[in-house]
Amino acid sequence: MISRLVALGFAVVVSLLVPSAGLAEPSSPAADQVRQPTVTPSAESEYNRGIRARLAKDWATAVEAFRGAITLHAAFPEAWNELGYALRNQGRYTESLQAYDQALRLRPNFPEALEYLGEAYVKLGRIDDARRILDRLRPLDAGRAKELADVIQAGR
Repeated sequence: MISRLVALGFAVVVSLLVPSAGLAEPSSPAADQVRQPTVTPSAESEYNRGIRARLAKDWATAVEAFRGAITLHAAFPEAWNELGYALRNQGRYTESLQAYDQALRLRPNFPEALEYLGEAYVKLGRIDDARRILDRLRPLDAGRAKELADVIQAGR
């Protein structure tokens, strides 16, 4: 009888010390894993990621995100424009001009893209090209035209 009580006591102690399968630690294989659904990025989510990076002046991440947006939706003039802006801020002017050109192919009267293209021309010393862009921009957006005119004036 005493050996049975000792065995029962031992079993109780062991059961308290060893976790049961129902109380398994999350890292143990017995625990059900909660899986988050995999989110496939959309052109809009990549664009928004690029905008956040641009605001933080993280140009490399901005370029990556805007390229991602364009890969998912090639006819996205805002993403092309922002890609041009991020590239220009890295001094990658040739690529920047190509991105602005694509934005303007998709939306020919895109004031922001025109302004940024004009500013890129000023950075490259192409003042006559910047003035031609300014002429296109004036009837579309007086405020942006003034900003570009100021950049052209300062760039002389």
